Amino acid sequence: MRAASLKSFFLLSVLFLCTVAQAQTERLPKKKKILKTLRLTNDYFMQKWPDPGKEIVTNKTRPSNIWTRGIYYIGLMELYRSDPQQRYYEYAVDWGQKHKWGLTGGDNIRHADYQTCGQTFIDLYKIDPKPERIRSIKASMDNMVNSTKVNDWDWIDALMMAMPLYTQLAQVYPESADSYYKKMHEMYLATKNQIGGGLYNQEHGLWWRDKDFVPPVKSPNGKDIYWSRGNGWVVGALVRVMSMLPKDHPNYQEYQTTYLEMMKALVPLQREDGFWNVSLHDPNHFGGKETSGTALFAYGMAWGVNNGLLDKKLYTPIIAKAWNAMIKEAVHPNGFLGYLQGTGKEPKDSQPVSYTSKPDFEDYGLGCFLLAGTEIMKMK
Repeated sequence: MRAASLKSFFLLSVLFLCTVAQAQTERLPKKKKILKTLRLTNDYFMQKWPDPGKEIVTNKTRPSNIWTRGIYYIGLMELYRSDPQQRYYEYAVDWGQKHKWGLTGGDNIRHADYQTCGQTFIDLYKIDPKPERIRSIKASMDNMVNSTKVNDWDWIDALMMAMPLYTQLAQVYPESADSYYKKMHEMYLATKNQIGGGLYNQEHGLWWRDKDFVPPVKSPNGKDIYWSRGNGWVVGALVRVMSMLPKDHPNYQEYQTTYLEMMKALVPLQREDGFWNVSLHDPNHFGGKETSGTALFAYGMAWGVNNGLLDKKLYTPIIAKAWNAMIKEAVHPNGFLGYLQGTGKEPKDSQPVSYTSKPDFEDYGLGCFLLAGTEIMKMK
């Protein structure tokens, strides 16, 4: 091991132990209280958007089956599994029907942002296997599988948006599982090791958002620019894929190793108040607490504890610290989520982020929060 890497490893280990020690006093709320918070935040959104097919108007008009809403419904489906209210299921089905179970851009679309909705369409198909629910997303994914192109995911957000689709379809079509797994792995490795020279930095256990942030690009303070939510998307993707991929599959170890490296790297970066900064390595460059990244990291850690990959005694206080911070400082009395960074690709986007700031899209942040809460409930 090189001297610089050894020093980095030593410092990371010291920070890890210090962070764990500081978090030991934190305790998770009771399961009923967590569920009450999830219902509050979700009810706020459903009441604000009674028509799930309504177009989203920000700086321009967009259909409501884009990635932002797709992430919300991924979270809603997890809430439905933990709190099986029929209205959640009907709200998701209505969303699919309003869009005729289609994708923005059509069946040949390759862009991950427009495939995200398919994750919920497949979940709904598993509940009620009506062919129209997955016709479009299957056509899109089969188009990917039958192509030799592997560099579509040239930004790390894409991993969360599309990577789990391959494992979902492998479950529905086991006879084609090998081809789905193979394509997914090829595209993942291209993002990790090839695009921009490789978007994953194993030394730090973190990912650069895209080629625009690979060194020599640095923050004004000379730090690597690791965007909180971008790394959160990778955590979410790895967790969802490992949840469905057989543990004895040859590629499983690759995903687990990277996941564990990220989990260890994130521990010493947690803020004293429980959040993670928008800029993970440079709190003085648009650092600040942020809800979506924090929620995704808490989700990933809770899943690791629940599945025996992370030490419960070490990580439970860290997860509790993050969850307690979000419910105390981000959740408004009416269910609105504060400290949520709007859409973008780096720490400076959509600033300032505060308790009262309103992001351009509220849906994906709630989806991240629902993922965290439902997984944390399983710990209780």
